Amino acid sequence: MKPRKEESRGFGLSQKLFSYLLIASVICLSLLCLFYGTTFAPSLRRSDHYDPTSHVIGEGGGRALLASNVTVSSFPVCDKRLSELIPCSDRNLLYQMRLKLNLSLMEHYERHCPHQSRRYNCLIPPPSGYKVPIRWPASRDEVWKANIPHTHLASEKSDQRWMVVNGDKINFPGGGTHFHFGADKYIMQIAQMLRFPKDKLNNKGSIRTVLDIGCGVASFGAYLLSHDILAMSLAPNDVHENQIQFALERGIPSTLGVLGTRRLPYPSRSFEMAHCSRCRIDWLQRDGILMLELDRVLRPGGYFVYSSPEAYALDEKNRRIWAEMSDLAKRMCWEIASKQDQTVIWVKPLNNECYLKRNIGTLPPICYQGDDPDAAWNVPMRACITPYSKRVDREMGSELLPWPRRLTAPPPRLEELGISSDKFLKDNDIWHSRRIKYWKQMSPEIQKNSFRNIMDMNANFGGFAASLVHMNVWVMNVVPVNKSNNLKIVYDRGLIGTVHDWCEAFSTYPRTYDLLHAWMLFSEIEKQGCSFEDLLLEMDRILRPLGYVIIRDKVPIIDYIKKLLKALRWDDWSSEVIPKRDLLSSGEEKVMIVRKKL
Repeated sequence: MKPRKEESRGFGLSQKLFSYLLIASVICLSLLCLFYGTTFAPSLRRSDHYDPTSHVIGEGGGRALLASNVTVSSFPVCDKRLSELIPCSDRNLLYQMRLKLNLSLMEHYERHCPHQSRRYNCLIPPPSGYKVPIRWPASRDEVWKANIPHTHLASEKSDQRWMVVNGDKINFPGGGTHFHFGADKYIMQIAQMLRFPKDKLNNKGSIRTVLDIGCGVASFGAYLLSHDILAMSLAPNDVHENQIQFALERGIPSTLGVLGTRRLPYPSRSFEMAHCSRCRIDWLQRDGILMLELDRVLRPGGYFVYSSPEAYALDEKNRRIWAEMSDLAKRMCWEIASKQDQTVIWVKPLNNECYLKRNIGTLPPICYQGDDPDAAWNVPMRACITPYSKRVDREMGSELLPWPRRLTAPPPRLEELGISSDKFLKDNDIWHSRRIKYWKQMSPEIQKNSFRNIMDMNANFGGFAASLVHMNVWVMNVVPVNKSNNLKIVYDRGLIGTVHDWCEAFSTYPRTYDLLHAWMLFSEIEKQGCSFEDLLLEMDRILRPLGYVIIRDKVPIIDYIKKLLKALRWDDWSSEVIPKRDLLSSGEEKVMIVRKKL
């Protein structure tokens, strides 16, 4: 029996040894996952690699980054099914999050961004057969079918001449739901209805910025450009889900957005005109809150051009809607400037006189005194009329000069920001000088038509965009949330833009922009504790292949980003310079310009 007892004891020891080895293996595997997890996890945090506190004072007082040995060698490429990913408009994400959204209020088309743990940490691939986009101005009328392989709109809207498939290209004849014979003739008709000189809708430069709601493929905005009018073409990622993608591929200013429950990301008094051509919006819902949102962003004396069956159809339903819309517009102090065939044009009052004459208790009410009409980031819409400031009421208008003089003249609303005219003019001169140096730095690589869609990611007063006005480009001026008041200056200059939080993804399709300009942007998000890597991946998502990125920031930040260029595949071409200091410089800066690989 004794030998059996020893045999049993030996077997027990073997079991214990096996258990210990198994536990040790699990611990080792866990440590390996923890160490390498940042490469494959849903998101990378800047703090994993770049410690903003790890600076030392170098010789001469400069700040030098203590280099880290841990860098990302590569970012994985996303699955092809994500080639059109818009992170904050991702239907799969909405399904997974099981959000209780009110579909009748269009909440499902508003921004719903993924939590950090749900973000894709990968590079968005182009579709199969992707080609370098056709250059402007030819791109207004045709794009490569392979770049946006969706032709359902061509068949669905064939009678309205939105778009036509033609071999390996998609053509855009310039039609729309209510202007089958072309946007150019429709624009001329609107100018004639308003009796503008020479049938030009810009009215000698007094009409410059237009908001086109439910824009389709943005042919209205495309044909406004020849009138020196800049339209922000707006549509959601709805059943016509690729309409904004087509607009951007064409090189037309446009963005994803919807009139839902939140204010549009624009300050008050941004547009001289709003336009809706069969945009399928219920303007009467919630006490007219959507028309009141238009009222907020329209300038004094601004126009709302409305082409829809309600304006002309004689059936009982449309007659009832028209009567209710007319009553709402009257209570808002809008007057009909012109009505012809299928189109009606309302005009907004120039001052507060009409509002003050309304009977007590008339709805909609005037917004309460503490409401900030310029607050526009994640702010709920309010069913109230935004009154004018004392200055606007007194002057009966915005006091803006005609375009193009308003581009460089100090706008009146500088006073609200406490910015002097002298500071504004110096800012303008500095950006003109900086832009010349950027182009000189890129001159060996670029051609005259290399750029069409440009984004200034930290636009300040729009000085960079103003320096590009004589080129065949348009600029999306993005103003970070903590500087959102600056956006009103951008619009008062006759430029367009939006408010945005760069800790989140931007509301646009992949491969949208030819050039991204990031001035001190990484320094800004460093203060917010957001991820450098997340921002770089988002920049890569919205940048076209062979597109350029200009980053101007502190030297340690540029040196850190430089380590990631190969991982991002932004190493097709690059150039670095230490610029001379100017009045906008924040210590020692570096300019790095890179080009993304095809």
